[in-house]
Amino acid sequence: MKPSLSEAAIRISRAIISASNQSRPTRSWSPSLEQTLHRLGCHDLLSPSLVARVIDPFLLPHHSLALGFFYWASQKPGFTHTSISYQSVLKSLSISRQFNAVERLLKDVKTQKILLHSSVYRSVIASYIIGKRTQNAFLIFNEVSALSREIGPDTCNSLLAALASDGCVVYAQRVFDEMIKQGVTLNSLGFGVFIWRFCRNAELGTTLSLLDEVIKHASKINGSIIALLIIHGLCQASRVSEAFEFFEELRMREYKPDFMAYRIVTEAFRLKGSADEVQKVLKKKRKLGVAPRENDYREFIFDLISERRLPEAKELGEVIINGNFPIRNDVLNALVGSVSSVDPGSAMLFFKFMISKESFPTLLTLSNLGRNLCKHEKTDELLEVFHILSSKNYFSDLESYSAMVSFLCKAGRVREAYGVLQEMKKNGLDPDISSYNCLMEACCREDLLRPAKRLWDEMFASGYGVNLKTYNILIQKFSDIGQIQDAQWLFQQMLEKGVNPDATTYTSLLEGLCQEKQFESAFEVFKKSLEQDAMLARTILNTFIVYICREGNFPFASKLLCGLTNDVGHPDSHVIFLKYLADAGEISTSIEHIKWVGSSSPSMLPTISAALFASLASSSKPEPILKMLQTIQDKSPVPYNDSWKELSVESQVVQLREVGLIPNV
Repeated sequence: MKPSLSEAAIRISRAIISASNQSRPTRSWSPSLEQTLHRLGCHDLLSPSLVARVIDPFLLPHHSLALGFFYWASQKPGFTHTSISYQSVLKSLSISRQFNAVERLLKDVKTQKILLHSSVYRSVIASYIIGKRTQNAFLIFNEVSALSREIGPDTCNSLLAALASDGCVVYAQRVFDEMIKQGVTLNSLGFGVFIWRFCRNAELGTTLSLLDEVIKHASKINGSIIALLIIHGLCQASRVSEAFEFFEELRMREYKPDFMAYRIVTEAFRLKGSADEVQKVLKKKRKLGVAPRENDYREFIFDLISERRLPEAKELGEVIINGNFPIRNDVLNALVGSVSSVDPGSAMLFFKFMISKESFPTLLTLSNLGRNLCKHEKTDELLEVFHILSSKNYFSDLESYSAMVSFLCKAGRVREAYGVLQEMKKNGLDPDISSYNCLMEACCREDLLRPAKRLWDEMFASGYGVNLKTYNILIQKFSDIGQIQDAQWLFQQMLEKGVNPDATTYTSLLEGLCQEKQFESAFEVFKKSLEQDAMLARTILNTFIVYICREGNFPFASKLLCGLTNDVGHPDSHVIFLKYLADAGEISTSIEHIKWVGSSSPSMLPTISAALFASLASSSKPEPILKMLQTIQDKSPVPYNDSWKELSVESQVVQLREVGLIPNV
């Protein structure tokens, strides 16, 4: 009985996801997945509707699987994708921001004159904006501008703000004109950022005409915020006198300037030394100015931050704190945490303003600030934050202290981080093992091995002990620097203490042993992983083969693979080994190995063959791989295309180069 569309989609998606979990990297398309689908026997069921149902919702988060399945389906003779299947795969690619693939598919859509739903363009445009590709977003919008109403005001306003923020004011004006033409509602975010940037270089009359257009179309605009942004923009462009004249025009249109707008002009005149003009502005402010609405600015700043318009959020925040205007603590926290990612200096201003108001950052804000200061290598500022908060008795619990230890360690300030641990103890708080591990990692990163060893002793002496992560940090460091005996001693100790090693432990130690050419010792370590957990051994096998082959010990790698049982050995490991042999020109060894696989595990040969064939496109030495493929054909129980046997290796290379499957060398 033929399954329903939903049943088939569930069955296919489960098979794809399950099979992809066995590949490396996981959840990525590979030739073995095509074998899985062929075994499933779903080829005859394929239709654009089924492809769409498999991708959306099941493969949406897995763009590689979605795109691989989309292309695999198109290989069926007579199959043609339609709008419904294109929409599903474009949705997946947009979510994961795979822009090159999106552009290729949109080009296909355009060539085939396929009509897509407006929601697809909405998600693609939004994805480009988030990915900071605003000009690409505009080009797509420009092609489908007739769908502006369907694309929706949120996306259109987001694009308008993004273009203006990125300096693409001409493109932004085109979006604005199209929104007015199509009757798409403007909001304070979109129009605000646009007019803020636009007015700096535009004639006042042109700016006024845009304001009048917005008034006509009954948009959702906060007049006082727009007035402030225009005044600020003009003053930033050194057009202070024009900004002062503009007050009346704004007021006449119900865009009432508030005290913050008047202060901007006052300070600009003051910087110019125009005392008389300062008095004129202050007089007008007393007569006509209105108090700023704290909640309106709060919502606007949050909108800017949520849209990642951080330079604008920073500028507006600075206007507020420089004038000492009311601002809520949640807004300051948001500014400190977000602005620190683009401008640590400005974030420090917000932080200090917060402290001056006897307010404190949340732990989340402190974490964001600390992480961003580390990213920008602002270690002095990080220390300043710690000293300020410490002087205010901010650190009162384990969580806040641990956060500070973590950031000081990331910044390489090991001595200061250790000092925080001692302060914690002095204040009656016991540091947890994660803080010690953080400090241990910092010591190793900074090559402070003697302090790291002393810290190890202190952890035991203080009764904290060590855990798996502690062992991994030191084993990895000792392996990296060639102190392999110390790494082995730690490995043996953790086994005696009943601490089970994980993949990180094994791969670190195996790499160190292989670099020191201690292959037999490495094999004994691998056997330990096999005794511990067959799946764990299977996980680290590929990496182990790479380490052995890097050192050129191909006989040992072959012996290892030939000695494994089927539950541990898998095709990927053999493919890695064969590729190394191909690069090294070890053709006879590779052929012998393939013959062994064909005799002992013939079911692996189709997967190995598919992976080797896929590697031809990137191989600089295709001849050895082609000879391997011929050997696999001779040994495999699965019938292959006989055309491989009809051509010499040289002829195959020429033909593959002609169709572009392998590069010219």
